Amino acid sequence: MYVWELPDWPGFTWDEVKLLKLVANARHEQGRLLGRMETMGFDLQNEALLEILTQDVIKSSEIEGERLDAGQVRSSIARRLGLEYAGLPEAERQVEGVVEMMLDATQNFAQRLDEERLYGWHAALFPTGRSGIRRIRVGMWREDENGPMQVVSGPMNRERVHYQAPPAERVPSEMKKFLEWFNGEDDEEPLIKAAKAHLWFVTIHPFEDGNGRIARAIADMALARSEDSERRFYSMSAQIQLERRDYYDVLEQTQKSTLDVTSWMEWFLDCLTRAIKGSQETLSSVTKKARFWEQHAGEPFNQRQAKVLNHLLEGFGGNMTTSRWASIAHCSQDTAHRDILNLIDRGILERGAGRGRSTSYSLMSYK
Repeated sequence: MYVWELPDWPGFTWDEVKLLKLVANARHEQGRLLGRMETMGFDLQNEALLEILTQDVIKSSEIEGERLDAGQVRSSIARRLGLEYAGLPEAERQVEGVVEMMLDATQNFAQRLDEERLYGWHAALFPTGRSGIRRIRVGMWREDENGPMQVVSGPMNRERVHYQAPPAERVPSEMKKFLEWFNGEDDEEPLIKAAKAHLWFVTIHPFEDGNGRIARAIADMALARSEDSERRFYSMSAQIQLERRDYYDVLEQTQKSTLDVTSWMEWFLDCLTRAIKGSQETLSSVTKKARFWEQHAGEPFNQRQAKVLNHLLEGFGGNMTTSRWASIAHCSQDTAHRDILNLIDRGILERGAGRGRSTSYSLMSYK
């Protein structure tokens, strides 16, 4: 039996005593992060915001197995926020749609969430009317023409059903209850409300596809409301992506259990705290990047060098070799080698391990 089949659905309950400390921890980390951000200049805040929002969009899609081009995502967000995006690639229609949905949720958090707004988000996620090669109903609730809405995994004919959503005929009334609650005034702790909104929406599963991404956008919207700010410097989706196996496990357990959702609330609040703490690494990267360019202000860098140096400053994974430089900068290996030698002569890069084409390079000042 799924939770939506229980007679008291959707009367979620939880142990407030167990959650009290977790809420306090998350609020404490929120306060520390905001305090740190206030010490940073406006330009650095904008750079941090751009970096976090880019992570949020990319990781929310990665949770569902879809990989977006980071440069396109960054370009789309920067343009919409009025930030510098020269040299970044033009975003494809699908990337624009995901960015539009996520920014609408967080930048316009105070506006009502209603049926039409959700339809718009869904249409933005699927601009071609297809999920992969499959045509889906876009911008409207599902109808279950091909059977019940199920979350499955595994090979064909040996699928495992993790969850089955309420039948389509119940979706309009279920969503009406959800939206009335979400937009209503109540005395629920805002962080608890974000966790509850995520769980409730994804349990109804009102669309043919995209329910996970929209559920996370709704949770982000609730978190923005909790802080009364459109500028949020941590990514819940990035943390969920790191913990996606636990995320799916706790969702499945909760949706097949009772209406006591304490375990889900505990996981969500702990994940939120880890997300806020994890943002410190991103903020350190932004600060390091700013210091580097301040230190080398006025020095000549060609476009290729600037692009790859930013890649290194943003935490490029693995060794930087001539071939990797050429791949990132879209140039020949000979050109890449000349760029690298120039930076070594200027004391910006240094040689590492390896010989010949396998020689690695790193930033001299930020090893």
